[in-house]
Amino acid sequence: MDKYVILGLLGVILIGISIHLCYCSRPAEKKLSEVHSAYDVVSLFAQTPDTIKKRVALSLEKAQKELDILISIPDAQRTFANTAQALDRVDSLSDAAILMPLLSALELVSPDAAIRDAAHEGSLKVREFFIDQIGNNEQLYRAFKAYAKPAIANAKDLTPAQRYFLTETLADFERNGLALPADQLAHVRVLNKELTALSLDFEKNIAQDNKTITVSREELAGLDDDFIDSLKKTADAKTGATVYELVVNGPTYMLVMQHGADATTRKKMFLAWQNRAYPANEVILKQVITKRDELAKLLGFESFAAYTESNLMAKNPARVKAFLQDLIAKSSPKEVQEFAQLFTDLPASVQKTAQGKLWGWDVRYAQTQYKEKHFDLDDRLVAEYFPTEQTIEKLLGIYQNFLSLEFKQESVPGLWHNEVKLVSVYSHAAEKDQLLGYLLLDLYPRPNKYTHAAYETLVPATFDAQGVPTPWVALVMANFPKSTPKKPALLLHSEVETFFHEFGHAMHGLLGRTALASQSGTSVKHDFVEVPSQMFEEWLWDADILKALSGHYKTGAPLSEELIAKIISLKKFDSGFFIQRQAQLSLLDFAMYQAGAEKEPYQILSEQSRARTHVAFDPEEHMYASFGHLMSYGAKYYSYMWSKVFSLDLFATVKKEGLQSPAVGQRLTSTVLSKGGSQDPEELLRDFLGREPNMQAFLDNLGL
Repeated sequence: MDKYVILGLLGVILIGISIHLCYCSRPAEKKLSEVHSAYDVVSLFAQTPDTIKKRVALSLEKAQKELDILISIPDAQRTFANTAQALDRVDSLSDAAILMPLLSALELVSPDAAIRDAAHEGSLKVREFFIDQIGNNEQLYRAFKAYAKPAIANAKDLTPAQRYFLTETLADFERNGLALPADQLAHVRVLNKELTALSLDFEKNIAQDNKTITVSREELAGLDDDFIDSLKKTADAKTGATVYELVVNGPTYMLVMQHGADATTRKKMFLAWQNRAYPANEVILKQVITKRDELAKLLGFESFAAYTESNLMAKNPARVKAFLQDLIAKSSPKEVQEFAQLFTDLPASVQKTAQGKLWGWDVRYAQTQYKEKHFDLDDRLVAEYFPTEQTIEKLLGIYQNFLSLEFKQESVPGLWHNEVKLVSVYSHAAEKDQLLGYLLLDLYPRPNKYTHAAYETLVPATFDAQGVPTPWVALVMANFPKSTPKKPALLLHSEVETFFHEFGHAMHGLLGRTALASQSGTSVKHDFVEVPSQMFEEWLWDADILKALSGHYKTGAPLSEELIAKIISLKKFDSGFFIQRQAQLSLLDFAMYQAGAEKEPYQILSEQSRARTHVAFDPEEHMYASFGHLMSYGAKYYSYMWSKVFSLDLFATVKKEGLQSPAVGQRLTSTVLSKGGSQDPEELLRDFLGREPNMQAFLDNLGL
């Protein structure tokens, strides 16, 4: 072989090795929070189980040293910088703090079982460290209290955000039981560790439930040929006949529920979806209920619901219950009207029960068929105007203009899957060339991946010692339909709305840049965290935005004015049912965590479901086994509807001033988004609205 060819090949190999090292390694002295390029983003994600183990061990060792230094400072020498800011740094910017969401993300998205398992174990160790060494550390509490108590009392040298941090952090320490006797505090620590492990197992079981159902060609009636052609075909073990395999994931479930004309197929898919992670997660849920009840009582609260809501906007369970009952009362007449409409013209494959109700697998199909027949609107035809790649690009354009940002898609190898995209974000306002951060997009389903849509901050948006913005890193996960041989990936209007929602979280995370990292972005009161994201969803119900965002995958033509009018008119079509369902899910979550250590989840679900006015309960349903919010939210699911009230109040004000107005975007950013969790959310709402928030926009928007 020619020596120059050999040298050339060697050069290519060496370049490849060097690129691999750039992507897969990270200098030991460089902190995980130091991200300055796309290569740094890739290197955040460990490539091997061994790397994960080493990172966990090293990060915990470093975090412990920082905490030891903080605790050892004499009380007389304590300052905001060496005590409060030092705690903030360990809690939110240390390698251990960054590893927590990184490992959680890897466990949810990595195709590699060994990586997922190592991430699970590593995540457990890191979370246990934070329980022991921060949340339940008596020495740390005393050190922090020694500075915080007099500092709060004499707050003239503190900014409002610093004072808020001290007050909230001190309250959190005390809510964690640091004032308890030593033996009780030790028990709190044990319970928190056990609950962390159980929650991780619950989530893992959902993510790794790879159920499928098989049906005949005839049982796929109503589903389009492109979708059917994409399905895996096998031979039935008994008859040898060809059967089609349906994966039980979000896009397939919705497609079958809305368009599957065969009631048997709908029922099989519905029950498979409702029984994901059952029975394993029922066992876990019972243990979690028992331990959370015990924890709450140790901490001086009547119930876990009372404990968890004590530091939220709602304050207490009584206020939450009153809010939900009010929602049910206000939406009930609308839901009655909606089902009366449906009952006038049910499809042939939908039959009412003896009690005059619809089965759960028939509701969406009946609604879809009614809309297609009486409103002449097929959501699959609307989806042809939202090809995924084009829609994402246009969506980025809308956000760019409104929030004065600039997005650039990066091409980088080395991430966990070749479908993952990386978007760099720049300020397009006064500091046009300022890099603000990076957003990872993992949008399509695959085996063992998280099955819903979610947002996760990986590196919070904050400032360095010189006051320069440090790059933020975040991940948006979704499970949108994939391309078929005949069509590109197309998004239903509801899926575009979902993307606007998760991207809204991302913009809150990006623009909520605060001096204290633990106040950054979405680190707000839990019943406020959905406000920005739900507000941004509403852009998808505006005629001008729909026209700008849409473009038929064949012709590029936007949605017609007639189609847009139909889409908008249908927003209120099932709003009563939607609110009733959300309120019922909230009450289910709420009931699990009322006082009482021994509860039967199935009995709670059965009793609440049988009380529904129009939807029948099938005894084979066990949806709580895959209701991940029972872990991550725990008596806080009500916050979706609570936040909806405030989000629609904000949106109504924004719309009056202009949904595509950078000036309004800047005002929204400066008064709400940029504050992150550095201020009480009720103050943020008043600052933007110029008045007390109210429910009127919510009632008007949903036709109540």
